[in-house]
Amino acid sequence: MLIDGPAHPRARFLFAHGAGAPMDTPFMDAIAEGLSAGDIQVVRFEFPYMAKRRDDGKRRGPDRMPILLETWHTVLDGLAPLDIPILIGGKSMGGRAAAMLAAEPKGAARTDGVICLGYPFHPPGKPEKTRLEPLRGAQRPTLIVQGTRDRFGTPEDVASYALKAPVEIVWIPDGDHSFVPRKSSGRTERDNITTAVCHITAFIERMI
Repeated sequence: MLIDGPAHPRARFLFAHGAGAPMDTPFMDAIAEGLSAGDIQVVRFEFPYMAKRRDDGKRRGPDRMPILLETWHTVLDGLAPLDIPILIGGKSMGGRAAAMLAAEPKGAARTDGVICLGYPFHPPGKPEKTRLEPLRGAQRPTLIVQGTRDRFGTPEDVASYALKAPVEIVWIPDGDHSFVPRKSSGRTERDNITTAVCHITAFIERMI
């Protein structure tokens, strides 16, 4: 587990990794650093399959959703309670699992909001295989931060889903699944990470 930010924060964000990379990638580090600079505590952890990879170096596919959800509950159980807003979320698969948890009555009772960075609306090249259930069943304010070039869900794709409150979507200009823009856009990866952090911070501040 990695914890960034002050010991007495104004909000806590539990931040899960995506399917293919661990909790300490440059992307995860940059988001955690940006949020913690605003007095938001960021707690990172790894799902069992990724923890095993860290131990033995062998690549594995993600755990099934029941195990991901059980891990979320275990992490929440293991943290000292704070009288501040508690938000859950993550990169791609980690965000989807958080949304699944918050769509359930027991999970919704444990969080004030959900933040998904690069939500996997569908597998790349398979727009018909949507993963919209936790968003249509959302019981808590949910922020999705999505790159406009994300192959897991473009603005055109998402517009057709007609998602409604409490789901909110903000778009990162020319960003891919990790918010990286093309050089021709005139933007940098740092620009887009900063934009994402600003959106997330503003979302959290509405709950403080």
